[in-house]
Amino acid sequence: MVKKNFISIIIPYHKKRNFFKETIESINNQSYKNFEVIIIYDDTDRSELDYVKKIIGNFKFKKKLIINNKIIGAGLSRNKGIKISKGEYIAFCDADDLWDKDKLKIQLNFMKNENLLFSHTNYLIIDYKSKKIGNLKVPKNISYNELIKSCDIGLSTVMISQSLTKNNLFCSLKTKEDYLLWIKLIRQLKNFKSINQNLVSWRYLKNSLSSSNFRKIGDALKLYRNHLNFSFLFSIFCVLRLSFYALIKKTIIYFRI
Repeated sequence: MVKKNFISIIIPYHKKRNFFKETIESINNQSYKNFEVIIIYDDTDRSELDYVKKIIGNFKFKKKLIINNKIIGAGLSRNKGIKISKGEYIAFCDADDLWDKDKLKIQLNFMKNENLLFSHTNYLIIDYKSKKIGNLKVPKNISYNELIKSCDIGLSTVMISQSLTKNNLFCSLKTKEDYLLWIKLIRQLKNFKSINQNLVSWRYLKNSLSSSNFRKIGDALKLYRNHLNFSFLFSIFCVLRLSFYALIKKTIIYFRI
């Protein structure tokens, strides 16, 4: 049964030992306390499992730990968390990102006041030492046509209504799985509203899966061609356009202090 004003926070975990404690501390320090944390351990290597259990055991918030039998990726892991979540709202967080202490409070009030089913926020970009290296300010409103050009929505900034997940889940792509879900949702909601505050710190890691250019290009092509059913030529155009905007953001925004 869904609990009113209750938030389910979903975190896939795969080899994030160096950052996980800081992430969980930022969640524990939230000024809004009516939440649960659902962690999905997505690794057949169990060497970090005891560490994850120890970290979350140090805190009193409601928690659930799912241990995957095989590696299924972040998107499908989030789906498992969604299916057992009890919150009226669902917030996503990667296991190396950080939240401002008022993130949940501000975002929940914003969604209720604006009668929204989906929201996201501006965010800072930090390096592996948690040093700020840039920031991304998202448009106040994003339309479908704008979203298919470039994804400026940070996964760890998103909060959605539980009702949206009944027919909308993440796909099996290793990257771009969140981007595809946002595109599906914006088709239904027409536009997304954002909060003009930096409520999340997104960690940029050069050796991460999401930073692999070949993987991102391949998944982007699958997204446009196989999932959105664009023509082959238009899909190629969309991939090139997406890559161009990503390069611009990387050179102008991500590394602008």
